[in-house]
Amino acid sequence: MTDKRDDPQPADRLSAHVEAPRLEGGLYLVATPIGTARDITLRALDVLNAADVLAAEDTRVLRHLLDIHGIPLRGRRIIPYHDHNGERARPGLMAALAEGASIAYASDAGTPLVADPGYRLAREAAEAGHRVHALPGPSAPLVALSLSGLPSDRFLFLGFPPSTKGARLTWLRDWMAVDATLILFESPRRVNQTLREMCEVDANRPTVVARELTKKFEEVIRGTAAELAQDPRMATLKGEVVMLVDRPGAVVVDEDAVRRALQARLGAMTVKDAVREVAAELDMARRDVYQIALGLDEGRD
Repeated sequence: MTDKRDDPQPADRLSAHVEAPRLEGGLYLVATPIGTARDITLRALDVLNAADVLAAEDTRVLRHLLDIHGIPLRGRRIIPYHDHNGERARPGLMAALAEGASIAYASDAGTPLVADPGYRLAREAAEAGHRVHALPGPSAPLVALSLSGLPSDRFLFLGFPPSTKGARLTWLRDWMAVDATLILFESPRRVNQTLREMCEVDANRPTVVARELTKKFEEVIRGTAAELAQDPRMATLKGEVVMLVDRPGAVVVDEDAVRRALQARLGAMTVKDAVREVAAELDMARRDVYQIALGLDEGRD
C-alpha cells in the first residue's frame, strides 16, 4: 500500500499582488532584472506602480518591464536619464523632488549606480537634503561572484578596463597586484585580448568568464588566464560578459636567489642598503630579506 504522503504534490500558487502605497517624496533607486524578468522584487513593482515620476537609463527597457508585469503608466511619462543627457535632465528631476514628488529611477539592468550614471543624480539629491531610497535586487557583479567559485570575503569591482592596449596592460598590472578577487566588465570582442594581456602579468592566475547571466544561454567558463586565452570559445563570445580574477597567490621565496643577490651587493654597500635593493628587486618584505642577511653575517663570523 502506497503512503499518500509520498505522492508528489502540486506547487501552491503564490498569492502575490502589486500594491500602490502612497510614497513619500524622494528618489527611489530601483534594481531591475539583468536577464530574467521575474527576478524583480515585489517592492520594486510597488514603487514603479506608485511613483509620481519614472526615470530610466533606457526608457524602452523600463516600458517593456512595466508591460510584462502589468504596471500601467496612468499618464506618466518615462523620463530618459543617461550618460549623454544627464546634465540636461537632472535639473528637471531635482525640481520635481523640490516639489515633494516621488521619483523612481531604474538603470538599464541591475542595481542603479553600479557602472551606471545614476550616482550623480543620487549625490545631488542627497546634497539637496532629499531622501534617497535604495531598493535592492539583481546585480551582475554579485551574481558572477556567487557562481565563480573564487574567494568572496574580499572583492573589488573595477568596471570596464581601458580600451587601448598600453593603458589596459598597465591597469591590469596595477589591479592584479591587489589582494582581492577582482570583478570587471568587458566587451565580448575584447575578452580574448584582455586574457592575453593578463598572461603577461600572471598566466597561472585563476580566472572566470561569465556571460549572459540569468538568461537562457548563461555560461560560466573557469580556468587559468593561459587556459582561457587558448579556449576557442573566447573568440565567439556574445552577450554581456563579467570577468573575475583571483587574488595573487603566495610568493614562494627562493632563499638561494636572495643570498646571491645580497652577496653581490654586500661588498659595495651597507647591509641596510643591500636589503632595501634586494627587497625591491625580488618584491619581498624587507624584514624577510634582513633575516637572510643576518644569516650571511653569522656565516662569515
